[in-house]
Amino acid sequence: MSFSPVPDFSFRDVTGIKPDFLSQLGIRFLMLDMDNTIAAYGTRSPTEEVLQWVAEIKKSGVKLYLVSNSIRKGRAEEFAGILDIGFIKGARKPSPKGVRKAMSETGFDAHESSLVGDQAYTDVLAANRAGVVSIAVRPIRFSNPALALRYALELPFRALCKNKRNGKKHEQH
Repeated sequence: MSFSPVPDFSFRDVTGIKPDFLSQLGIRFLMLDMDNTIAAYGTRSPTEEVLQWVAEIKKSGVKLYLVSNSIRKGRAEEFAGILDIGFIKGARKPSPKGVRKAMSETGFDAHESSLVGDQAYTDVLAANRAGVVSIAVRPIRFSNPALALRYALELPFRALCKNKRNGKKHEQH
């Protein structure tokens, strides 16, 4: 367990994460942040591209689970229902408690689990603190200047991740 905002891996978007990549890492349980990771803030349903990606990941045998900080009534439930996956809302990332709760509810261990998110200071930090593989994706949309600034401040951490340092051929930022 690490108190580090450096992701293990970085991708342009969630759809760049392929089943063979997860298989190589032994990942059988993939937790997903919601806002700006699988859907833009305020949207009520995932894009067709995300729906196709979810189907591809599920077909490979990887279990998906939504782990969201959102406390808004209904939105996390709606997304989880559309995607036909379990969910936790109000996860309070960067605390690892929501990540650990998702693993506990599904019976997966940290060594076979990963969390994908768009923020180094919440999603990546929660994943690293929980001892799961952390995967950062670029935010879907910069809805305000503060979000763009926060992303810019995270760039040095993203540059240190394994697939950037080692030159691996996985799609990256």
